[in-house]
Amino acid sequence: MSSSSLMRRLAATLAVSATTLGMITLTSAPAQAAAICGGNVSVYGILPDGRLTYTAIAPNTGDRVKTLVGANLGFTPKAMATLNFNTVLVTSTAGELYRVDIQTNDSALALAGVTKIWDSGWTFDKLTYDGAGHLYGTVGGELHRYNVSQPKPAGPAHIAKHAVIDTGFVLKTLAAAGDDVLIASTADGRLLSYQINGVGDWESSELKSSGWSAVDSLVSPGGGLYYGRTNGGMYWYHDADPTDGKGDDIAYHPADPVDTSGWTQSLLSAFANDCTYQPPAPPTPTPSTRGGQIARSEIMSRAANWLSRDIAYNQGAYASDPDGDHTYRTDCSGFVSMAWHAGTSYTTQSLSGTAATISKSDLQPGDALNTLDGHVVLFEKWVDKAAGKFSYIHEANTNDDMMRGQDYLNGGSDGRIAGHAASGYVALRYDHVVNG
Repeated sequence: MSSSSLMRRLAATLAVSATTLGMITLTSAPAQAAAICGGNVSVYGILPDGRLTYTAIAPNTGDRVKTLVGANLGFTPKAMATLNFNTVLVTSTAGELYRVDIQTNDSALALAGVTKIWDSGWTFDKLTYDGAGHLYGTVGGELHRYNVSQPKPAGPAHIAKHAVIDTGFVLKTLAAAGDDVLIASTADGRLLSYQINGVGDWESSELKSSGWSAVDSLVSPGGGLYYGRTNGGMYWYHDADPTDGKGDDIAYHPADPVDTSGWTQSLLSAFANDCTYQPPAPPTPTPSTRGGQIARSEIMSRAANWLSRDIAYNQGAYASDPDGDHTYRTDCSGFVSMAWHAGTSYTTQSLSGTAATISKSDLQPGDALNTLDGHVVLFEKWVDKAAGKFSYIHEANTNDDMMRGQDYLNGGSDGRIAGHAASGYVALRYDHVVNG
């Protein structure tokens, strides 16, 4: 290690010691957001010989403050999840579930006890806890979730409400990054994020399309901080906005990793939700005028108004917009015109005159998918962008009126979106839309 690097690490250690009792704000670039952490990031691990480890990492510099090695757990571990600062759940290769209680991790790592709280059935290959009462595990490509009701659960009474979220979760690594928020990497090098809403109800975003195949372990304390191990080295990353489903704002620190080597643990797990995301104060959008500039958030708010009012579909009728100042034709293109606060009620044939054609992969909330054979839907959000799955709002037909739907860009199994051939849809972006 160079003398300058050593001095940086010593300075960081002293700074962390001085602020351990307070809150630490991560201000490294990009600076448009911050992670607020309650001290050092806590990472537990298990060595190949079964001994527990504890590592403290300074969140604002990525420097390792200390690593402690404790006793052998007394069984062969398979997966682990950190519930809180001094409680870790570990499964065995025999399918048992153990609670490991840490007595101290100050200057030495001492255990208060290792208690078997479940006799069998815990066969997950990966386990992670989101810090908000939800324990996740994967096995055979299925994602499972349990609710944890106690900081030191004693068994089924405290780890309950087991649910299989869905299949298709074939992942190389898995970590929790917030309340029902997961991040994962795949064998082909993608970095993904998931928002889990319930059984069969989840959303996925591809943060990175490649570059993560060498990462064999991934942990997160929340707040957009990610730690990935590659070839025994631990590297840290900061997602400036972990809520946006995008990875172009993830800062890498290849020249200043936590460590370039030495991370030999067979399992790693971070104290989840110990850091939180502090979003920048959003600017207050200027309310639109008819035919003028309009923010995406206002477009979606206007759309939600007609959806909540369940405006009846009628090509020959008109209904008021949320302001009550104007009326728009109550069919599919009239609805999109209303959501855009356009100067008139356009048709599917004339919408392109006030909007630009964009790539379907670039769709954002408030854009539209339009087909000249007679239908248009308002794009709401990506559900699983990598798979082309999205949700939309539209004035459907005389039987269904206002509806929210989900489909794939290619139309899925029937090749259709909202009853029309997916191949005929063109993505449109209103000429006067602005982000916000």
